[in-house]
Amino acid sequence: MASVPSLAATVHQRVADALSAALPEAGSADPLLRRSDRADFQANGMLALAKKLKGNPRELASKVVSHLPVAATSADPDPVIEDIEVSGPGFLNITIADSAITATLAARAADDRLGVPRADSPGTTVIDYAQPNVAKEMHVGHLRSAVIGDAVVRILEFAGEQVVRRHHIGDWGTQFGMLIQYLIEHPHELDHKDAASGQEAMSNLNRLYKAARALFDSDEEFKERSRRRVVDLQAGDEETIALWRKFVDESKIYFYSVFDKLDIEIHDPDVVGESGYNDMLAETCRLLEESGVAVRSEGALCVFFDDVKGPEGKPVPLIVQKSDGGFGYAATDLSAIRDRVQHLKADTLLYVVDARQSLHFKMVFETARRIGWLNDQVHAVQLAFGTVLGKDGKPFKTRAGETVRLEDLLDEATERAAAVVREKSEKLGLTEEEILERGAQVGIGAVKYADLSTSASRDYKFDLDQMVSLNGDTSVYLQYAYARIQSILRRAGEGQRPLARPELRLAPAERALGLHLDQFGETLREVAAGFEPHKLAGYLYQLASLYTTFYDQCPVLKAEGGPAQVENRLFLCDITARTLRQGMTLLGIRTPERL
Repeated sequence: MASVPSLAATVHQRVADALSAALPEAGSADPLLRRSDRADFQANGMLALAKKLKGNPRELASKVVSHLPVAATSADPDPVIEDIEVSGPGFLNITIADSAITATLAARAADDRLGVPRADSPGTTVIDYAQPNVAKEMHVGHLRSAVIGDAVVRILEFAGEQVVRRHHIGDWGTQFGMLIQYLIEHPHELDHKDAASGQEAMSNLNRLYKAARALFDSDEEFKERSRRRVVDLQAGDEETIALWRKFVDESKIYFYSVFDKLDIEIHDPDVVGESGYNDMLAETCRLLEESGVAVRSEGALCVFFDDVKGPEGKPVPLIVQKSDGGFGYAATDLSAIRDRVQHLKADTLLYVVDARQSLHFKMVFETARRIGWLNDQVHAVQLAFGTVLGKDGKPFKTRAGETVRLEDLLDEATERAAAVVREKSEKLGLTEEEILERGAQVGIGAVKYADLSTSASRDYKFDLDQMVSLNGDTSVYLQYAYARIQSILRRAGEGQRPLARPELRLAPAERALGLHLDQFGETLREVAAGFEPHKLAGYLYQLASLYTTFYDQCPVLKAEGGPAQVENRLFLCDITARTLRQGMTLLGIRTPERL
């Protein structure tokens, strides 16, 4: 089905057409339409136009009004504009016809996508997110990249964009020589068959890493053997690579178990770690040096920037290759850009990475631009995110001052949510299995929403008590609104069904809810364009709030206007539920039918 234009878009076009008809000398002027608390919409473009034409803005506004079809004077049996008045220095206050609100929502309801259009000319976005490190536990610092990245992927795909996921895991470097050498000398320490779960896999790796580190720090001969093993790893020695692959696979068992708890799908082909670009590193350096973008400085291959200075005011370079021949992170990141642009044919490279790495990515992107891998047609964006803080406003730590394990945090959120569900379960008659299932949906949803309802660039406080609250801006509030609607729809009697009735007048709460529902598509377009899932979260919270007001003020199953009004209000309930469900799905949050 074709997309459904929003009422705002329709009114904007009608005012623009009236403006051109009334004032042809103005050309194609923007009416500057926006939502208003004085009417449904307000057009402010007359003020700027009056200055341009040297006229009286109220007189110009009146001329425009004379060319606008309004319900009282229109021959259109279904007018969009109910009323329009000139106010102040020339503002147009526009009220939408009730019938237009209901008819537009009915058109949205007839479409599986709620009338939201797909992109006319979609591009290809490669998104780099959820980047854990091999042989290391995931901690709270890994939460935001995974949650924000997953939401952006869902939103872009719904918008029609071709999206390629990339999980740039840390699976290369000097520590792996130490780990592999220890495993060769102690082969019994890592038995893949024993790792039936993610926790067991991580337990094996933790034990291996701690033992290897202890020996590395205390035994000079082992340290030397480990360094030689790094050379073997980089050279592709068969035995070394086989063992390296073994604990990479062991780590993946753990990664996937944590992502499964987060209700995030990670597919193996999308996991392309640092090692995936090894074969490109030397050529990347050669291309940078031959083009003059990078130069040798004290034996290292560097890229310099006029606007990047150190504490003493000296230029700080991007080191692509170290003086000993080793490759830095920049070589890997630049090789990844080459691969994503030249082989994956990306138009946009999106990196969901901690804000503390902003300087590094600024230098990497500028280097890629200088050599031509990025240009006006292909651009890179860092979606930089802030830090997860504790209730005290400091970086989130355990009482012992250690980094919080992500798995522990998710388990606690699920347990806390299950307790809330259990309190409400008597009325619903939920089994213990259903309580635990809903506890996971509510708890994980609460963690995700707390993150996604905050602008990515800002820090936010992790407060589980607030996250699982039924009140306030929480996912539980949204989930409860959805479940309440499902309850109403189940209780509808025989012959009571959701059906749009454009001929009925709408109560103020119905109008407010309907106008907000109509903004769903425009909100998603803005969210996708700016990679801003927090704006979708804000839209959904306002939707749930408006529905709560509607529920309090407008009886549904016992509507005073009889069967037709019951049907219309059931229709408003149904399309609200569908919009909530679609929006929360795009944020990666479940919507239980009963709560």
